[in-house]
Amino acid sequence: MVRADTPETAGGGFKVRVQRVGGFLAAMVMPNIGAFIAWGLITALFIPTGWLPDKQFALLVDPIINIVLPVLIGYTGGRMVHGQRGAVVGAVATVGVVVGSGVPMFLGAMVMGPLAAFVVKQVDEFAGRVTRPGFEMLVDNFTAGIVGAAGAILGIWGVGPVVRHATTAAGNGVEWLIHHHLLPLASVLIEPAKVLFLNNAVNHGVLGPLGVAEAARHGTSILFMLESNPGPGFGVLLAYLLFGPRSLRPSVPAAMAIQFLGGIHEIYFPYVLMKPRLILATIAGGAAGITIFMVTGVGLIATPAPGSIFAFVAETPRGEWIGVLIGVIVAGAVSFLAASLLLGFGAFAESRPAARHSNQTGRAEAEVGA
Repeated sequence: MVRADTPETAGGGFKVRVQRVGGFLAAMVMPNIGAFIAWGLITALFIPTGWLPDKQFALLVDPIINIVLPVLIGYTGGRMVHGQRGAVVGAVATVGVVVGSGVPMFLGAMVMGPLAAFVVKQVDEFAGRVTRPGFEMLVDNFTAGIVGAAGAILGIWGVGPVVRHATTAAGNGVEWLIHHHLLPLASVLIEPAKVLFLNNAVNHGVLGPLGVAEAARHGTSILFMLESNPGPGFGVLLAYLLFGPRSLRPSVPAAMAIQFLGGIHEIYFPYVLMKPRLILATIAGGAAGITIFMVTGVGLIATPAPGSIFAFVAETPRGEWIGVLIGVIVAGAVSFLAASLLLGFGAFAESRPAARHSNQTGRAEAEVGA
């Protein structure tokens, strides 16, 4: 008989727990993919470097990324834990995280939404035992309001600062690798930070300023290319299109276009969160691309924003396009091969039938566990 605490079962249990956590995070995002695509289209079209620059329409970009999307994620996470009451309380609590931070607070929303819903669920269970008949609606409304308000305050004082410190730590780690000439290893920090929606903080908060200083001295900088390379994300999406769960494949082509052509990398993060092991594919692809950039000695003259292939080409100085394009292609190819291997080349796509649920969030979570 095998003991419950043997290395085999312990390892399997740890793997299952990691998959459940990744699946839960992805299930908060997947029902809101349409909102991400809407934001991606607005960004790609109307920002100053977009296809159809428009100052009025560009005003939509920051409120959507900083407020609407995190609140939607917090709302969805709360609904997964405690239905509609959890959704409402989770959304209110998420606003506290949003207000208390200067960066898009997706990670904070993934914490505060379910946490606030869990608290109100416990309160509801207790209140249900002690509330006198006829006072149920009054108690329900006030308990939800109190928990929501407390969650919002906690978001400002607690969760927001923690996420900011995590972002700063990731940025400091990347900076240390840069100063010690270990650029390919920077992907070990950059790629996980990206899928946790810290990409803008790492790119514009750390790599951008360092790259500007280097470009001022040498005319170009490789630092502009570390986070913004569209190759790794495209490789993962291509692997999903060919070998991922069949129910998700129809959503992949639009995500590929938004990510590679529009430069909105956030669109592929939920796909990685659904299968956390795929972070290894993006790390491998990112490191391979950086290695090619180093070997060919290429760099960009400014940050490609957004990080689309068109922005990469536009920011490439004359004579260095080949090295830049090869780096992007190699990054995508390595990421695709690694992701395909991790997906079993489609062998695991339908290995376990997903349970049928009556709502979209349930279907997303079931698909993650498959």
